[in-house]
Amino acid sequence: MLKVLKEDIDVVFDQDPAARSYLEVILTYSGLHAIWSHRVAHAFYKKKLYFIARSISQISRFFTGIEIHPGAKIGRHFFIDHGMGVVIGETCEIGDNVSVFQGVTLGGTGKEKGKRHPTIKDNVLIATGAKVLGSITIGENSKIGAGSVVLKEVPPNSTVVGIPGRVVIQDGIKIKKDLNHTDLPDPVADRLREMQSELTALKIEVEKLRSERSTSYGHKTI
Repeated sequence: MLKVLKEDIDVVFDQDPAARSYLEVILTYSGLHAIWSHRVAHAFYKKKLYFIARSISQISRFFTGIEIHPGAKIGRHFFIDHGMGVVIGETCEIGDNVSVFQGVTLGGTGKEKGKRHPTIKDNVLIATGAKVLGSITIGENSKIGAGSVVLKEVPPNSTVVGIPGRVVIQDGIKIKKDLNHTDLPDPVADRLREMQSELTALKIEVEKLRSERSTSYGHKTI
């Protein structure tokens, strides 16, 4: 257990350049507090002490603003940055080396029973405000862009952006897991740029036809 707690602290230093000291991280990082509380709550949940587990979860939510259901399975080196508004559902399964940011929801899509929350594989980054909903799998080494809404399976080594989420597959290339969200592709913006180019070309063509028509009428008048 002490080894796991030490790993939870070390991953903060690895992922957050603002972390300066162990004391600061232990006392002030709400994401770390939420993870530690969940590990305790999950231990009670596995022993079927559901009320105690849920009570710990709700107390943690009150102090951290992060809600993790005690039934969720979370791997090693899990990192929550800032964390306010993060929600992780009961049947969610999270692998190792996963990072999530504030406002992320790993939730269900209805009142169905059984596995109803996402499975997040190793080395996944889920950026600010993203929503991953339903019993879907996010493949290894993938990135979910800020504000995306993901409702379908995501292959490994992929980037997802937009509403609904669109996959940009980078097959065979491991996406570097860092904090730079500005490098994510934006297919919606790309399509808008294409439409703007087409409109500009059409305007030029219309002006050309008008000019030719005006010249033709001028010859007839003469």
